[in-house]
Amino acid sequence: MRKCLLVVAAIIALGFNAHAQVDQKASYDFIERVIPGKSNLFTVEAIPQQNGKDVFELESRNGKIVLRGNNGLSIASALNYYLKNYCFCDIGWNGTNLNLPATLPAVKGLIHKTTPYQYRYYLNYCTFNYTMAWWDWARWQKEIDWMALNGINMPLAITGEEAVWQTVYKDMGFTDKQLDEFFSGPAYFSWFWMGNIDAWGGPLPQHWMDSHKALQKKILERERSFGMTPVLSSFTGHVPPSFKDKFPGAKVKRTNWDAGFPDVFILDPDDPMFETIGKKYIEAQTKEFGTDHLYSADTFNENVPPTNDSTYLDGMSKKVFNSMAAADPKAIWVMQGWMFHYNNKFWQPQQIKALLNAVPNEQMIVLDLYSDAHPVWNRTEAYYGKPWIWSMLQNFGGNISLFGRMRHVAADPAIALHDPESKNMRGIGVTPEGIEQNPALFALMLENVWRDTPIDADAWVANYAQRRYGQVNTQASEAWHILLNSVYSGGLTEGGPESIIVARPTMKKYIDRVLTKLDYDPMQLVKAWTLLINAADSLKQSDGFQYDLVDVTRQVLANYASPLQQKMAQAYQNKDQQQFKLYSSQFLELMDDMDALLSTCKDFLLGKWINEARANGVTDKEKNLYEFNARDLVTLWGDKESGLREYSNRQWAGLIKGYYKPRWALYFGQLDKSLSTKTDFNAEAFDKQVKDWEWQWVNKHDNAYTDTAKGDPIEKAKQLFAKYNAAILGTH
Repeated sequence: MRKCLLVVAAIIALGFNAHAQVDQKASYDFIERVIPGKSNLFTVEAIPQQNGKDVFELESRNGKIVLRGNNGLSIASALNYYLKNYCFCDIGWNGTNLNLPATLPAVKGLIHKTTPYQYRYYLNYCTFNYTMAWWDWARWQKEIDWMALNGINMPLAITGEEAVWQTVYKDMGFTDKQLDEFFSGPAYFSWFWMGNIDAWGGPLPQHWMDSHKALQKKILERERSFGMTPVLSSFTGHVPPSFKDKFPGAKVKRTNWDAGFPDVFILDPDDPMFETIGKKYIEAQTKEFGTDHLYSADTFNENVPPTNDSTYLDGMSKKVFNSMAAADPKAIWVMQGWMFHYNNKFWQPQQIKALLNAVPNEQMIVLDLYSDAHPVWNRTEAYYGKPWIWSMLQNFGGNISLFGRMRHVAADPAIALHDPESKNMRGIGVTPEGIEQNPALFALMLENVWRDTPIDADAWVANYAQRRYGQVNTQASEAWHILLNSVYSGGLTEGGPESIIVARPTMKKYIDRVLTKLDYDPMQLVKAWTLLINAADSLKQSDGFQYDLVDVTRQVLANYASPLQQKMAQAYQNKDQQQFKLYSSQFLELMDDMDALLSTCKDFLLGKWINEARANGVTDKEKNLYEFNARDLVTLWGDKESGLREYSNRQWAGLIKGYYKPRWALYFGQLDKSLSTKTDFNAEAFDKQVKDWEWQWVNKHDNAYTDTAKGDPIEKAKQLFAKYNAAILGTH
């Protein structure tokens, strides 16, 4: 009997039981990637799940740190817990502190953590373009490791999807030419996948499809090795424009996203071909990528259904689900709840119920995509019983601005979890349109993964500053409390405030296209800036501090641009040419200074974005196409008449000096001329001129932008503080 028990114990320790799947080699390889040369200081052991949930343990034994978990993900989370709480280290996108003590600190007693959440979801369709469009395997590997460290087990995984569609539609007889009129360029896949646009930024090279199919296989293999269950894609009706000609009897309807793009074509779920194509797609995808039975489908992303009739919506929902289940009876439909917020006038309780109730409860999961600001769960009886996930959206368009709702993120997930009205809340998620900014906010949100009580945000930011900068610094800690109560106490706006510098030139203070209204006192941010400048000599060795100082300095200057622009506008209206020249030249100088500041930090370089895009191509034609995609997405988002221009604006070195500044210089030149000649400014002629200039810039391939940071970020920030602090204080 004792021998049998020992055998069972050995099996459990090796991770072969049903609830403890730990690949020892993969875990040690992971530790080695995260803290090179230190994996021999850790012991990895397997333990079973607890009440069906992931679990980890941490203790010291025989001079080593023991990491236990029920899968690779839990082992990774144990490592992260140890690094954060015992070594005061921090691993993030924008600066990492891994300055480990020479002797690893011992763990006293046993640390035991169970997650209250079955699902920890990550990503948004848009993230795959606004941030990840050009990522190679090395960058993906880092992200997957970061996901594992932070306990994410349900990542959206849609790379390479276009290769599967090519297989399906070619099997149906479509030609390469017909598919060229369908597939978008690689910076626009998210909206192609969601059925908003066709072909823009294309035609898509075959090499892209082949290379990204191979990349997706690596991504999925690594995610699954940790015990993650990736969410793959499915068919929602979007078909090539030539579909209506090839199958004239099919029920195909035109729909328009209303963003200046041509109509796209959607196959009606009532058509018998809908289920056939959906089944073919899941089968082809499973053949290439395998499956974890989770499929994303968003049938009306920012499009209104043709009727609000409940019978139609019920039938349509059944057909979409059946198209998955026909190929995979275990299929679970993962739906973004975005439309219920975005088109909330259409989606009333009757319509939402019809859509959701058509699918068995356990075969659908709804992402409450914007829980941090505009939750839908609390006005739909928690999605009428469907399993759902509380999510933080936070970022729109990949814009660069200090923003977030930290106190909500710290408390609301746990409050919702314990609210009897939340019913079938199964998880939490991070669903931003763009990442690689505001790292503190994401770190705070993911602190919820292994706890079921609200986080003390004040204590957390002080601890975060210590981990991030590698030491306790009272000024840095005070700065973070100010940030918590200013930029990180964001209102219900669509993402963070941007800056007037990124707007197409105007006299107006507030415009539709760029959000320049602040919902915090900018002088509070100046206080935090002052404290960080004063702490700079002590903390300058920290990568995270360098990034944060550049980021706060950037935001202060971005905010200062508005009063400066308004002084320029007032001088022009007063026909005071001398004052106009003074303020317009100061405005352009401010942009030069911002560009020089951002040049010192690798995270704020246009050249990095462009060069990574070009690196995906194997011919000059491909490289140039990808560069067009990269330039266009962050500026016009379409052609020269695009209604989405500036949506994905970035405050980046290169973009400020090479794109935003010349536009403003052109504008100021014409305003100055009108003052000199005492003639009216011709707004219509300027509009045409600036649109032509923008389109020329988007189509350039001039190798003008570097992907290498230059200069000292600390010294540059100090220099700009000395130059601007008094002037900024004088505006209030």
